[in-house]
Amino acid sequence: MKILVTGGSGYLGTHVRRFFEADDFSRRSGRDVLSAHDAGFVADYDAVIHLAAYLDKSPDGADLSFRTNAEGAANIVKNLRPGTAFIYASTKDVYGSNADSFAEVPETCSTDYLGQSALEWSKLIGERYVEYWALQRDVRTCIFRMSNVYARPSSDNESGFVTHYVESVKRGWPIRLPLGGRPVRDILHVDDFSRACQAFIDSSHVYGLYNLGGGKQNSASLVDIVSKVGEMIELKPNLVDDETLPSPVPVNYVSDLTRIREQLGWQPEIGIDEGLRSLL
Repeated sequence: MKILVTGGSGYLGTHVRRFFEADDFSRRSGRDVLSAHDAGFVADYDAVIHLAAYLDKSPDGADLSFRTNAEGAANIVKNLRPGTAFIYASTKDVYGSNADSFAEVPETCSTDYLGQSALEWSKLIGERYVEYWALQRDVRTCIFRMSNVYARPSSDNESGFVTHYVESVKRGWPIRLPLGGRPVRDILHVDDFSRACQAFIDSSHVYGLYNLGGGKQNSASLVDIVSKVGEMIELKPNLVDDETLPSPVPVNYVSDLTRIREQLGWQPEIGIDEGLRSLL
């Protein structure tokens, strides 16, 4: 099976591409999701994992967010062969503060607009673009609303918050935690993300929309994550009080994994302790 990873040179894409021994479609490989010419390249593949994204939350980045995350995704799907599996990496943040209503957030959580940035809104619109064009092209489609997926640092890529915390503890950098580190997040190792992609590719499902994260068993407060890392390497984290940090939205977020577990038979295999050790 030929597999392609868009954004395959990015923070997560580097590891996903290695997991599948897949090809890379990214600007670093000389290809752009917004190029109609480049998008024609994807027709040669049996499965495409779409990680390419523009991640700027500022108002100045709105135009490029909508173009890249929605139009770029549609551009790829329109060029796929019928029967190809397409996996779209969306985000849990499409729920915004609506997620505060749940201890474990299900896919039925409202995505009504409550101040989400253009990044989150572009991902939600991207989901609709993908659904429409996948139906027109007879493409098997999986949308993952991803929680916090982490991986080892990779060259010239900005890391996610888990990796950043680990590197900060190791190097003695000051760590500023919102709300004193009390917010809870579920975290997922990148290899478990890759296994979720494999589960959909190998399934008979034509369509699926899933919340994807570590779930309740792989959730912890931010301060507990930092403390675990400190204990593992016997270094005291350099925590700095900073009341100016904005509170995260939602304050707590844990994915409800019921749907993906029942439909794809997938669940995380790498626990928090094992995953954090892999970053050391």
